[in-house]
Amino acid sequence: MFQEDRVENIVVGITGASGALYAQHLLQALCKLGYHIHLALSDAGALVMKHELGIDFPGAYPHFTSFFDCPADHVTVYHNADMSATIASGRYPIKAMVIVPCSMNTLCSIAHGIANNLIQRAASISIKEGRKLVVVPRETPLSSIHLEAMLKLSSTGVCILPAMPGFYHHPKTIDDQVNFVVAKILDVLGIPHTLMPEWHGDDFVHVLMQQEI
Repeated sequence: MFQEDRVENIVVGITGASGALYAQHLLQALCKLGYHIHLALSDAGALVMKHELGIDFPGAYPHFTSFFDCPADHVTVYHNADMSATIASGRYPIKAMVIVPCSMNTLCSIAHGIANNLIQRAASISIKEGRKLVVVPRETPLSSIHLEAMLKLSSTGVCILPAMPGFYHHPKTIDDQVNFVVAKILDVLGIPHTLMPEWHGDDFVHVLMQQEI
């Protein structure tokens, strides 16, 4: 249920990297958990969403509830050029911000203090206000420029969480792999979830580790 008595505003930025499905699953999880979502979508992010998910934004906006797979009563969508939006101010209470997927253009811009659009501005605010900021880059291979930008952001407290699905949970579907990454995001945000079971160790793995030692 949505709770008015807690800080529940979360900003989600979607940029033009492959991996729109990660954004959709995260938004669905946050929506069902009752958080107020502030969504900013770049033009390139909209193109990727149309190509990968078949969603024509903003044309599909009246039916955007289907994108969340639940009533989107507590979702506010902003144009990425809207620099007068509430989330463009440090005075607006935000629990955390996630950029998923995060393009290298957006990542490098934020790392160098550039705030030419709403997503970059909101990220800059998160950094200066000491709030939780998670960026989920989806790019390979990575150049030294990309790595240096990630290191710069990491040194300021930004969480760099690449979209790297694991396989120890024996995924059966693409959704299983996507939820692995989304679960990691929620873990970093300190949000309880049931997307992935807790890891309680594996006797076989422990035996192998002892043998290697």
